[in-house]
Formats: sequence, structure tokens, C-alpha cells
Amino acid sequence: MLIPVFPGTNCEYESARAFTEHGAKIETLVIRNRSSQELQESIQALKRSINSAQIVCFPGGFSSGDEPAGSGKFIATLFHNPYLQESLENLLYKRDGLVLGICNGFQALIKLGLVPTGHIQPLEQTSPTLTYNTIGRHISTIVHTKVVSTNSPWLSACQIGDIYTVPISHGEGRFLATTEQVEELYAQGQVATQYVDLVGNTTYDPRWNPNQSIGAVEGLLSPDGRILGKMAHIERLGHGIHKNINGNLVMPIFASGVHYFID
Repeated sequence: MLIPVFPGTNCEYESARAFTEHGAKIETLVIRNRSSQELQESIQALKRSINSAQIVCFPGGFSSGDEPAGSGKFIATLFHNPYLQESLENLLYKRDGLVLGICNGFQALIKLGLVPTGHIQPLEQTSPTLTYNTIGRHISTIVHTKVVSTNSPWLSACQIGDIYTVPISHGEGRFLATTEQVEELYAQGQVATQYVDLVGNTTYDPRWNPNQSIGAVEGLLSPDGRILGKMAHIERLGHGIHKNINGNLVMPIFASGVHYFID
């Protein structure tokens, strides 16, 4: 599997560890952009790596310092390259592959159109997006998320209603869409996870939905479930971490993705 590392990515080590624990063989590819030649070489290397991978994970961070004009734009701009677009779509629809985006990776997926549409395409003014938290600053805290759809290989080990206690850390994590779009995404089983309170109810209370996501949406799927994007840093777990936090901390997304291919 492939973890591309963009300028500003800072969660590649945790993501690699989380997949390696379940038997994945990781290739970490650093995207270099100090010159046009380096960038072109990186694009060609990225194309080759995608063509040989079964899973691509876009990790968290602040790609290109969240520029130009917002989070995930550098990654989205890069993947509008026709060679990379073709490789990623071939992975998904000709080679039975999977794609995961966490935090900044989710921001890139939604700005590419991969979630919720399943394809790289230009966005419209009314397309669903991830935007600035309503408090106007970065948030780092623990939230509770509930599984509301298992229509994905990534969620094959989860049950509807399972609640996981997970860390978030972002400045642009608020899911924004029209009421009609949110209702359609829920009806189609494309909302994977939602922010909930201590008893499992969806909420706009900032204690439990800190970024005020519309529809309490925390994680989103492509129509066929092969692509999952979510804001919570499910990779930021390990021995001795979050010892004072109660709840179900280990969401089996990494295990499910790996075992989709090795079982």
C-alpha cells in the first residue's frame, strides 16, 4: 500500500504504523516540489506507486501550509494531473482498490470530488465541502463518533450504532452541505460516522460536535464505499496514549482495509 507524503504532511508515521500492525506492506513516497523538475519526477513516481498499490492512504497534516486558499488544495491540484487521475481511478474501478483520507486527507478527497461522488471532477459552488470551524480557530480534543453505515470494506468490522472515542485536530473540519444533500447522503448510506453526545445522540452542541458539522457528519463514503474520508485521527492511538480517556478507542478501519485483501 502507498502513503504519499506531501509538503506539510505530519501523520505519515502514525498512519504507517497503524497499517503495519495488521500486516500491510507500506511504501511511503515523499512528494518533492522544490523545482518543476522535482515535481515532475514526483508525479511520475507517484503514478508508478499507485499502479502497484492496493490501498492509498492520504494522511493528516497541513499540506502546503493549507494553501492555496484552504486545506487540501495542494493535493487536489496535484491529482487533477491526468496521469495521476487515471492511475487513481484505475486503482478504484479496475483493480478493486481502496482509498482512505484522514483529516487533511479527507479535505483533499472532498475537494477532488472523490467523496461523495467517487470520481475526480470539478466542484460546483454548491458542492459539499469542509470549511473553517465556526469558532474560527484550530480545535484539538476528543470526540465521540457513531457508525451509521457499514456500506464499505473499511467498515466491515463495525456494527451500526458502534460508538468510538477518537481524537480530532483541525482548523477546517466543518462539513458543509445543503439540507437536501445531507438527507440524500444519509439515505444512500454514504454518511459513515457522525458526531454524537455521551448517550449516542447526534448533536450540534459544541462540546460533542466541536466544528459544528452540518448533519453532524464526521466521516463520508463514496457511493460504492471504496473511498472513506473522516476527520478523526484514528491513527493517533498506541500503548500508553489516552490513558485517562474512557470509551472504545480502537476503530478497526485499518484492520478491515488490510484484511479485505489478505483474508
